[in-house]
Amino acid sequence: MGEPPPFPPNPLLGSHNPHRLTPTGVPTVVHVHGGINPPGIDGHPNAWFTSNFSFVGPSFVSPTASYPNCQDPGNLWYHDHALGLTRVNLLTGLIGAYTLRSHELESPLRLPTGSNFDRHLFLFDRSFYTNGTLFLNSTGDNPSIHPQWQPEYFGDVIIVNGKAWPFLSVLRRRYRFRIINASNARFYRLFFSNSLRFLHLGSDSVYLSRPVSSRKFLLAPSEIADVVVDFADSSTDSAFLLNDAAYPFPSGDLPDEFSGKVMKFIINPHDRKDRDQSRVPRQLIPAPPPPSANLAAVTRYIAMYEYESATGNPVHLYLNGLPFEAQATEKPRSGTSEVWHVINLTQDNHPLHIHLGLFVVLEQRELVDVQAFKNCMMKINDAQACHVEKHAKGRVDPVPAHERGWKNVFKMKPSFITQIVVRFADLRSEKPYRFDVTKEPGYVYHCHILDHEDNMMMRPLKFLA
Repeated sequence: MGEPPPFPPNPLLGSHNPHRLTPTGVPTVVHVHGGINPPGIDGHPNAWFTSNFSFVGPSFVSPTASYPNCQDPGNLWYHDHALGLTRVNLLTGLIGAYTLRSHELESPLRLPTGSNFDRHLFLFDRSFYTNGTLFLNSTGDNPSIHPQWQPEYFGDVIIVNGKAWPFLSVLRRRYRFRIINASNARFYRLFFSNSLRFLHLGSDSVYLSRPVSSRKFLLAPSEIADVVVDFADSSTDSAFLLNDAAYPFPSGDLPDEFSGKVMKFIINPHDRKDRDQSRVPRQLIPAPPPPSANLAAVTRYIAMYEYESATGNPVHLYLNGLPFEAQATEKPRSGTSEVWHVINLTQDNHPLHIHLGLFVVLEQRELVDVQAFKNCMMKINDAQACHVEKHAKGRVDPVPAHERGWKNVFKMKPSFITQIVVRFADLRSEKPYRFDVTKEPGYVYHCHILDHEDNMMMRPLKFLA
């Protein structure tokens, strides 16, 4: 019936805590991140199972899954999504790439192809005991606040595709890298030691309409950057991929000499560029423009802040002050679009992930007098009644050019209100999805810092008929 869990579960979860329901075995559930899939196989946190399906969760539907893959080509990934165990199950390696391809749409682009020149790079950080086994502090950073949970997990070793600080020998030609941040909480601001450029083809699961060039970019947990790097432009015979993002982001410590290095590229000094038949065209796969915010079916306000119980402990990171097990308050209809105002009242940057929904970021506006707004939210828990528009008077930060397309994750800046338009329909039409999204167990949206998600910074998303 399975081995005991490699790390202790969170003892403070509610009645659906898998380890209150399973005598033995490690609960897990597969979520195809970015996939447009029926609710029974989307990877709902309560749809978990143990080895040989000896025990199953309250939302478990079927021991088999057949994914429709009826969406545009792009980059997805799959990972565990079990309630309260996601952070530890991913630490043990329950992750993988899931790429959707279209010969018809992608072949004319003539981008770098083949296993040598089109590669996935999974980035994550880990800590180890001296014997090489994984280390996770199971007592919590501050037991007086929470006896087991850590606010964020940060490892002191950077791993790429399962290897610590690896190197890759490359030719002087174009390479395509599909970079997936599979860390629990670490952000990466990536750049090359020799100033090589990135040409962004896509962000998350959808192509950009046109490539975007950058020398440095920020990648949050669960975000995907699809880039081309031309090593023929290198002035050196080697280059380090480096990281200078603070942890926790944005106000934590800067990386040291170890966490600041990701991997090394050894560049063939004698190779000739004219062997490279690939290219990066001026136009990629145009995506539909976002629907007008004025035509949205519903406008919602989603507040992110820390919540203390009546005794002051434990501290929870809630959305709109509600735990995961509270009744769904976000109930969209398939085939519609909604405008969400996401209000971050914490000091952390929270990458928001919406299952089933793709969205475009419209604006990032700074809040003024955050404490006054937070105090109001603590009392009445209603962003509209707290007059959010009165507080949204600060500067407007531009959305990075390579992230202005369709996303399934975006970084919600602290003390900002981020406005997004979410489409709950097939991307290339206004039609509802091709399957019944109203069935149980439904979907969720959450912060993708896994330690926050496991501490219930997650809410149900139920569709209406």
